Amino acid sequence: MPTSAFDVLADRFARIPEGVGAGAWTDFDEDVRAELRWGRSVPPAPTWFPGAPDRRPTAAETAVALCGPDGRTREAALSFAGGSPGLLPLVVVRCADWAGPVRERARSVLRAELPGLPHGAFGDLLAVALLIAGRLRGDAARTLLTGTLREGPESRVAALLGHGDRGVRRLAHRIGVERGLLSPVRLAEIAATDPDAVVQDLCANAVLATVRDAADGTLLDPLLRSRQGRVRAAGVTGLRRAGRATEAEPFLYDRSAPVRACARWVLRQTGTEPLPLYRAFCAAGAGAGAATGVPDDAPLGLAECGDRAVDVPALWTLIGHERPRVRASAVAGLRRLDAVRVDPLVPLLDDGSARVVRETVTALLPWADRIPADALLRRATAGPAPHVRKGALRLLAETGGAAFREAARVLADDPDPKLRALARRATGARAPSSTRESPTRRSRQER
Repeated sequence: MPTSAFDVLADRFARIPEGVGAGAWTDFDEDVRAELRWGRSVPPAPTWFPGAPDRRPTAAETAVALCGPDGRTREAALSFAGGSPGLLPLVVVRCADWAGPVRERARSVLRAELPGLPHGAFGDLLAVALLIAGRLRGDAARTLLTGTLREGPESRVAALLGHGDRGVRRLAHRIGVERGLLSPVRLAEIAATDPDAVVQDLCANAVLATVRDAADGTLLDPLLRSRQGRVRAAGVTGLRRAGRATEAEPFLYDRSAPVRACARWVLRQTGTEPLPLYRAFCAAGAGAGAATGVPDDAPLGLAECGDRAVDVPALWTLIGHERPRVRASAVAGLRRLDAVRVDPLVPLLDDGSARVVRETVTALLPWADRIPADALLRRATAGPAPHVRKGALRLLAETGGAAFREAARVLADDPDPKLRALARRATGARAPSSTRESPTRRSRQER
């Protein structure tokens, strides 16, 4: 059983699992310093310090000493850190020590231990170095480890591409691109599938830099098929250089606004104006017998480049389209063109599609006080679907008052767990004043 603060901390170090995140090491460092400095009793100094040790300390004892409040103890402990991979994360922390002799000794130990270090262990040290890099004097370890990675074997960079720490993965991809270690095909695959937006951008831009003509155009295909909008946007941008600009047209109706914008730019570079294409599709979708002819996001695309005086009527027609995504896109388009009218949109608060209701609520929020509170209260407390009740609660919250409080009280016991949690948070939060004015609402012309 541990009998002193020193022993308790040594036992805690022994329980740190292998491969733990970088934050665990900085937390341990802070915990040791706080415990030994501010603990109820000052533990006895380890028998091996100061002076010549009569025995070699255990790894756990060395770990605690590496983090202790006394600089001489930390410096002495570094003499026993070499050859113990489990202590190296704390050596990295000591590279940013406030005591100069400790910093210099720690950096010397780290330089000596890096050659031959397994790739996984190197990545773990790099994660700690990246974490402490923002501290005063904290950049030395990052500089040392990053330089080693830049100049080291390709296999180390490849191994760190899949490291568990996000910062390490990003750095490994950046160095891999800089060193030309990743083929364009591999870069396209990573850009299309990696979940990290920074890695996506890095690899997608690297792919675009390799596209020179139609012969390289196939590199864009994984980007164009990606589920990530930012990656598809990069792929669409590359279509012009690859001589495939006409293939940008379907992306005019993409669900992602940046993709639609890139598609419009590509087509305009080749002399094709997107606005007539949007108008044609929206007119076809609004016409009799052509209920399914309009792409889902064409109405919003029309609003993004259209004219309020000309294109609003088509959008109003499309709020009655049979497909929910088209209805939602039409509502979003009306909001973008500042063409919202309250009365025609209120029925969409009962729409069977949660997407449509969300867009309608967003459009009506500046005009929430124009909707009868009793009608919203009825929707909030007796609406047939959770998304209808949630939308009504959001609108009531915008104006506050007795109706909002009653809706929140009733929905605090709603069978839908998400709505129930939202209502309970609302009852505990400050209810907006019923006389509060929305700057957005009052700055616009009355509808």
